[in-house]
Amino acid sequence: MKFWRGIVLAAAVGIGAAPPVMAQVIDTPAEYAVIMDHETGQILYSKRGEEAMTPASMTKMMTAFVVFELIERGEISLTDRFTVSEDAWRRGGFPSGTSTMGLVPRDTPTVEELLHGVITMSGNDACIVLAEGISGSEPAFAARMTEIAHELGLKSVNFVNTTGLEGEGHVVSAVDLAKLAKMTIDKYPQYYAWYSLPSYTWREYTQMNRNPLLEVAGADGLKTGHLESSGYGLTASAVRDGVRRTIVINGLPTMAARAQEAERLMRVAIQSFELKTIGPETVTLPDVDVWLGQQRSVPVSLAEPVKVVGHKAAFSKAKAELVLDKTIKAPVKKGDKVGMFVVTLEGQPPVSAPVIAEADVKKLGFFGQAIAGVSTLMKGENTSKPADEPATGGDE
Repeated sequence: MKFWRGIVLAAAVGIGAAPPVMAQVIDTPAEYAVIMDHETGQILYSKRGEEAMTPASMTKMMTAFVVFELIERGEISLTDRFTVSEDAWRRGGFPSGTSTMGLVPRDTPTVEELLHGVITMSGNDACIVLAEGISGSEPAFAARMTEIAHELGLKSVNFVNTTGLEGEGHVVSAVDLAKLAKMTIDKYPQYYAWYSLPSYTWREYTQMNRNPLLEVAGADGLKTGHLESSGYGLTASAVRDGVRRTIVINGLPTMAARAQEAERLMRVAIQSFELKTIGPETVTLPDVDVWLGQQRSVPVSLAEPVKVVGHKAAFSKAKAELVLDKTIKAPVKKGDKVGMFVVTLEGQPPVSAPVIAEADVKKLGFFGQAIAGVSTLMKGENTSKPADEPATGGDE
């Protein structure tokens, strides 16, 4: 049997203070909503965020991401040209009545041009042409999108097309869209910059970027979506004063409602949440008892900083603990991990960092161990012995 033991932190951590309120501090009319802190990847707020939903054109974030991946792997290049098929034109071009890049049959745009068509113009024809040029058909490319998404840990994904148009079983969660946004920003900054372009022109046809947040300071991506079945949605990211947050909303009734709620929720994301770093130099931990050591305790410290992010109203209730893996037995070497420093903030999962010994502690010799055992018996402290140490007296 393994015994776990928690020691409440005895010193102030300097997390800060705020009015003692919390409970439900955020709400939204969106059917689905997520706020993510970019640096930590932590979900700060979620309304049905883990549920699979219809993403509409937010699907195109994954379409573009897969193309970025294939370029990096050397399977395709930005200068490759793909021919526009009759099917791509009919289902995604002007005849379709849907978002289009304005391609016509036998056009031969480059991969780079098609990516702009996907990202800025939200062109369904551009998505289909990329799919056919890379995988031979849209269903085959959609299957690859799903496979790569699962490899990335986006387990809610099931894509049956590249466009986000109506398709049975075509779903992804808001949380996974936020994670995909983070991966795009972190892994492909050179392509992510395209998400902030205000417009793109293919030949004589110009399409404005539909992201309503691009006019808001610090906003630089990503993608809108709309279907009758899904309502209006948006995945958006913004950075202010070095802090980046990402929001996902879906299920709003109008384009105006999406724009208004996106601006409000991004303001909340930036201003109402805070990221604090607790470093080894800012916290003093209590010494840890050592069983059968030449010294009875050992000083300990954080092995690395702990980043804590949450609503400002929650920091006054933050809880910090030193949790030992088990009773610490000699010998102990400097740098040995002895436990975890755990910080719990209301509304957020606990965050932790390893705690290490700051000194060596040698084991007592035979006579020292015997004296320690007798001393323990005389004090009636048999129950304080570690579970894997044999008792020195009593019935078996």
